[in-house]
Amino acid sequence: MERRLAAIVCADVAGYSRMMGADEAGTHAAFKAHRTAIHPIILNHGGRVVKNTGDGFLLEFPSIVGATEAAIAIQTMMAERNHQLPADRAMQFRLGIHMGDVISDEDEVFGDDVNIAVRLESVAAPGGIAISAKAYGEAAKHLSVPLTDAGTHRFKNINQPVGVWTWTPEGAAPRRADAVATLGQQYRTAIVGVLPFANLSGEHDEYFSDGLTEDLIHALSLQSFYRVLSRNSTFPFKGKNVSTRLIAREIDATYLIEGSVRRAGTKVRVTAELIAPESGEQIWTGRYDRDIGDLFAMQDEITTNLSAALATEIFRAEASAPARLTTDVTAWDRFLKGLSHYYRQTKEDFDASIALFREAIALDPKLSIAYAYLVTIQIQSIQFGWIKGTRELWAEARMLAETSVRLDPRSSFAFQVLSWVDVIDGRYEAGQDAANRAVALNPYDMGARGVLGICHFIVGEHRKAIELFSMAAQRGNSDPRYQWAALNAFSHYLLGQYDATLSWAREQLYLNSNHLQALAIRAAALAQLGRADEAAEATGVLLSNYPTLTVERHLKNFHWKQASDLAHYREGLLKAGVPLGKLTLVQTDVKRAADS
Repeated sequence: MERRLAAIVCADVAGYSRMMGADEAGTHAAFKAHRTAIHPIILNHGGRVVKNTGDGFLLEFPSIVGATEAAIAIQTMMAERNHQLPADRAMQFRLGIHMGDVISDEDEVFGDDVNIAVRLESVAAPGGIAISAKAYGEAAKHLSVPLTDAGTHRFKNINQPVGVWTWTPEGAAPRRADAVATLGQQYRTAIVGVLPFANLSGEHDEYFSDGLTEDLIHALSLQSFYRVLSRNSTFPFKGKNVSTRLIAREIDATYLIEGSVRRAGTKVRVTAELIAPESGEQIWTGRYDRDIGDLFAMQDEITTNLSAALATEIFRAEASAPARLTTDVTAWDRFLKGLSHYYRQTKEDFDASIALFREAIALDPKLSIAYAYLVTIQIQSIQFGWIKGTRELWAEARMLAETSVRLDPRSSFAFQVLSWVDVIDGRYEAGQDAANRAVALNPYDMGARGVLGICHFIVGEHRKAIELFSMAAQRGNSDPRYQWAALNAFSHYLLGQYDATLSWAREQLYLNSNHLQALAIRAAALAQLGRADEAAEATGVLLSNYPTLTVERHLKNFHWKQASDLAHYREGLLKAGVPLGKLTLVQTDVKRAADS
């Protein structure tokens, strides 16, 4: 148990009990979706979630300025989200903010100053914030929006009266229900979710149904006239008995696609249906019995039919699915197995994926997506410290990326990979051009937006990078192809926002506790904050995982444009105690790659 100064934010939902009474499942699903969108804002300002409650949450920040800015950003975003919803589905948070001495015990916080934050939340307007005069006095000169003096309040079980200041963003008030009806149907932005296709064959074919779902998501995502949710938005519902209406509300989908795959010998049967989940209407259904060699034509047919079924709801840019670039089923089978290994995110599975992707390319040299995934997994293996980033490996990565784009010039993902290779290699303009092309090919692909953020990050435009990385994280894009948490940690570090760096590094280490770059940036940030003991401990963890790591070896593959950025990072590593140059005692039989 310890005492420390902290800023506390308490949140709850106005009218939550009434909403639960009207639609219990839908209200709970909407609350979870909003809470997920808010999480990156909390991390960006150096905060953490102390605990979640049934209709709210309690947050802790090291800075009252960070806490207040986060609260304003949360309510601004919620006003925008609510503007897209009917009045009866709008969900508005009330936020109370205070600062003071708290007791910390087992990751929870206690004390009178926590209680004051809870009481302040009760006087905040729906969609607004209420901050104590004490906290406002510390934060006021740093805030970009004016607050209103709401006078002095007395709260239950709080001895002294508390001065209160309030703020509410424009648009926080609910819209009138009759205003919604005037919004033309043609102005809706449809969001499509593809649920994991059910595997009706043996367990050994699980990868095939998952891969078919992934392929359909990929094909639909190449279209520009509706947004397709990422694999990681829908796969959490795999195997769960949850109504489509509840799923749609949780992931904010207008339409859902679900289906099944039954494979027997050289035959495959695929059934699929398109659902409008709010009404439960089955808009379209189809069944496909094909020889396995017809798989790609069948998948194109599915996409074409789905486009036609959605034509009355959205403006269509084109009606047909992109053509497949391979007819070799064995190659596709190898690729799908490689993909199933990749999503397990272990070194052993990465090794298996690399071998399977290479086998797929050898069997069909025109399989563009296999090249793109092979580049991705190679770069990530370097960044994770699992393989050494040699000159030959980077040369191969460039060749693979260029080949992927040449084979499929309509693939947003292929251009993302090419951009990634370019900017990491110091080819800034070429990387920016490729990233812009990726965004143009699929404006709804948050991966493309995030890769554009990498371009801004590499050239030193960190605020813009954070905006794009956070956008990608907020939109549910947790696909392992992208490491938004680690990237956000670096951008915040280079802006001197070390508390936010630690929040994002912690987030990355939840996903991969041995992530080399997250371990390194955490140590550097702690050192810059003057938390010497914690920095030394973090460096010990880093070096125990990567015993041959030195500052010189770590930075040799960093081609950041601004020398000041490299100097800033180098300074933090050295302050943390990471060795500068070659270690004097290294046992070659336990040597590990730590070059990235």
